Amino acid sequence: MSVVTLYGRPGCHLCDDALVVLERVRADTPFDLDTVNIEDDDALMRAYLERIPVVALDGEEVYDYYVDEEDLRSRLARVSRR
Repeated sequence: MSVVTLYGRPGCHLCDDALVVLERVRADTPFDLDTVNIEDDDALMRAYLERIPVVALDGEEVYDYYVDEEDLRSRLARVSRR
């Protein structure tokens, strides 16, 4: 099963929006969802603060700022066919 990781922080409305999209997609196409609070790690804060939300699919960063729902569905479909 694929793993989607959402890097964000509390109070980030774009992160909240991204989570809504991820949950909507996950309702149709199951995947493991990890949420990571970048405030818990100084290195993540430096790497992602100006880019959040950042979404990774199976370890590959695929979106900054927003989630392209159609593209995510396509990526998940390709992964599930492997």
